[in-house]
Amino acid sequence: MRESCRVVKKTLEFVGRNIRAGMTTKQVDELVYKYIISEGATPSSLGYCGYPASSCVSVNEVVVHGIPSDRVLSDGDIVSVDITAEKNGYNGDAARTFLIGNVSEEKRKLVKVTEECFFKALEGLRAGTPLYDIGNAVQTHAESHGYSVVRALVGHGIGREMHEDPSVPNYGKKGTGMRLKAGMTICIEPMINMGTYKVNFSREDGWTVTTADGLPSAHYENTVLITEDGAEILTL
Repeated sequence: MRESCRVVKKTLEFVGRNIRAGMTTKQVDELVYKYIISEGATPSSLGYCGYPASSCVSVNEVVVHGIPSDRVLSDGDIVSVDITAEKNGYNGDAARTFLIGNVSEEKRKLVKVTEECFFKALEGLRAGTPLYDIGNAVQTHAESHGYSVVRALVGHGIGREMHEDPSVPNYGKKGTGMRLKAGMTICIEPMINMGTYKVNFSREDGWTVTTADGLPSAHYENTVLITEDGAEILTL
């Protein structure tokens, strides 16, 4: 797990150094593929349930699962890049939302708060913590800034498979849900919308998820190891 997560971390850092206006989302995906392969790993999403790319590249109003295409990144865009890599039979998963050029203060704040939501969820997280404390922390912080939390998509467990139990919602009632155990590895991934929490699923490609009102969305994710006395971020 540590090795595959290291590959994911380094790949996202590489993307962050190279992503820019004028690139297509397909060119971003090519960066991801080449870097993961260079690290002796494989992109877990490529071919997953028929998914055609090595990453999800989601621009502005696209919440997640944006299929890389000829869409050109423009000055002022925000772009979520979500990748999963497998090495030695285990997976690591993380996402970052990148700022392209001169991004508005509104969008910058959304991206910043989304990242903060992740770290709020980590406060006090350890073996014995109720699962829905994670979502409660995300929801409380996001809504305090006037944003909404996507309900239709959640975080997840991860290990030998990209998606494992338990589901990890970004909303919930504090003190409820299963108790987390030491040794569990989960993906905490706030998906925060500027407007409504409602989303639309693409009928054309079966993957792309967009905000129902067309307003921007941001995404931040890490793979986290639960320990007896805390939590360790494996992809950071």
